[in-house]
Amino acid sequence: MIEEIRIENLGVIVSASLELGAGFTVITGETGAGKTMVLTGLDLLLGGRGDTGMVRTGADRAVVEGTFVVSDDVAARVEDAGGSLDDDALILARTLPAQGRSRSFAGGRSVPQAFLADLAADLVTVHGQSDQLRLRAPARQRELLDRFADTGPLLAEYRETWRRLTDARARLEEWQARAAERAGGAAPLRAGLELRESPDPQPGEDDALRAEAERLGNVEELREAAGRAHAALAGAGEGAELDATVLVDEARRALEVGDPELAGLAERLGEVSYLLSDVGTELGTFLASLEADPERLQTVHERRAALRDASLRLGVESPDALSEWSAAAAARLAEIDGPQDGGAALREEIAGLTATLAEQAGRLSAARRAAAERLSAAVDAELAGLAMPGAHLEVALEPLPEPGPWGAEAVALLLQPRPDSPPRPLGDGASGGELSRVMLALEVAVADPGRTPADHRPTFVFDEVDAGVGGRAAIEVGRRLAGLARVAQVIVVTHLPQVAAFADTHLLVSKSTGATTITDVRRITGEERERELARMLSGQEDSDVARRHAAELLDRAVMAR
Repeated sequence: MIEEIRIENLGVIVSASLELGAGFTVITGETGAGKTMVLTGLDLLLGGRGDTGMVRTGADRAVVEGTFVVSDDVAARVEDAGGSLDDDALILARTLPAQGRSRSFAGGRSVPQAFLADLAADLVTVHGQSDQLRLRAPARQRELLDRFADTGPLLAEYRETWRRLTDARARLEEWQARAAERAGGAAPLRAGLELRESPDPQPGEDDALRAEAERLGNVEELREAAGRAHAALAGAGEGAELDATVLVDEARRALEVGDPELAGLAERLGEVSYLLSDVGTELGTFLASLEADPERLQTVHERRAALRDASLRLGVESPDALSEWSAAAAARLAEIDGPQDGGAALREEIAGLTATLAEQAGRLSAARRAAAERLSAAVDAELAGLAMPGAHLEVALEPLPEPGPWGAEAVALLLQPRPDSPPRPLGDGASGGELSRVMLALEVAVADPGRTPADHRPTFVFDEVDAGVGGRAAIEVGRRLAGLARVAQVIVVTHLPQVAAFADTHLLVSKSTGATTITDVRRITGEERERELARMLSGQEDSDVARRHAAELLDRAVMAR
C-alpha cells in the first residue's frame, strides 16, 4: 500500500505531497493542471523510464519519493540489496537530474533502476492505456484465473514436481552424454591396471633392489673394507698383536681399583667391549655372506628395469608410487563401472515424477475449468453494469502438447463485445475504454476479502478507466471501484464526478498561472469537494444547480456503497 508520494520539480509540479488513504482515492483537476505528472511520478518510483524533459524548467533535478507498506518478502529483498525499512515502511526514491543519469534508491540504498521495476510487480498494479498490453499477455491472463481459483497450493505443489522432473531429465541427459566419455576413460585404466599387475611391485621394493644391486656390484670392495675392519678388531691386522676387545678389557680391569670416578669409566669400557664384540661378530657374518652372484645381479637389474618401465608408461614419479596409482585407478574404475544402472535409476525416477505431475496437472486443470466458468459469469455481470450490455468474456483453456511449467493448458481471455460478434483475444477490436472496463471487471471479480490480509492490501491504479462512459454507467464504474477498495487500495485519475463521488479520499490537482505555472495537490473535503464535483459536472464550481447536483451525487454514493 502507498502511504504518501512526494514530488519536487516534476513537470509543472514545484512541490507536492500526496497522502493516500487505504481505501478509494481519486485524483481530479482541470485539464493541464498536472494530473498526469502524479502518475508519471509514481511510474518513476516503480522503475519506469525517465528523461530530462520531465524536469521542471529552471530546476537542477526532479525528485520523487514514496512511502510504502510492504510484505515481509519485499522487505527481505530490500534488505538483501543493502536497504532497510524506516519504522516498518519502505521509502523508495528517484532523482532525475536536468543533465545526466537518474538515480534510484530503496530503503536508503542506491539500487539499479531495474531493481525498482522488479519490486513494482509486488507493490502496485497499474491499469491504464499504456498498461493494457500486460492484460493481453497469456501469463497475466493465467495469473488472473489462478488468483480467482485460489490455485496457489495446487500450483506450488505442481511447480515443485515440475522442478524435480526437469532436474532429473537434465541429470539423465548429462549421464547419457557422458556415457561415451566414461567408456573411453575406462579402457586406459584397465590397461594400466593390467600393466601394473605384470610386475606386481611391492611396497619399498625398488629401494631394496637398489641396495641389493649396489652390494652385488661391489662385492670385492665391500669384502676388503669389511675384512680390514674385522682384522683390526680381532688383532689379525698388519702390526696388530692383540685384538681390540682384549685391549679394551685389560683397560677396564686396570680401572677397577675402588675409585668411584674410575669405576664409572670402567663401566663405560665394559659397554665398549660388548659393542666391539657385537660389531666383530656382525662383520664376520657379513663377510661370510659376500659372494659374487652375477646371475642374481642380472635378475635384480631386470626387475628394476621392469618397474621403471611400468612407472614411466603410467606416468608416475617412481616405482614406489605404482601401488598408490593402482589404488586410485581401481577406485575410479569402480566409479565408472558401478553406476551402469544409474541411467535406469534416473529413468525410473523420471517415470514416477511424470506420473505424479500428470496427476497434479489433472487436479490443477479441473480447478481452472471450474473457476473459468465462474469467472466468466462474474465478469459478464460486471460488464453489464459498466455500459457493456451483452458483452461476454470467455475464459478458454487450451491444452498443451505436454504439461509445461505452469500446468497442462494455456489460458486465453476472449472478449465478445456483442452477442452477434465472435469472441476475439483481448485487444483485438476492443477500444481502450472497453479494455479499461474489462480490467476493472476482472479485478472486481477476482477480489476476495477472505484472502486479502488487511495489513497487506494490494494497490491498484486506474487511469482512464472511465473513458467512453458517462451517466448511469459512470455511477456503476464508481460503485465498483468503491467495492474493490474494500479489499485493496484503489487510486483513480478521473474526469467523471460520478466516479469521484464514491472516493474515500479526494485529491485535487490545481494550478496557478503567473510568471510561472505552479501546480498544487491537496486533499479536499466538505464544501470544497462539492465545488470540485460541481466544476466537473458543469464547468462552474459556484453554480447553485451544479452544487446541489454534486451534493446529491455524494449522498447517492454513500447509499450505493
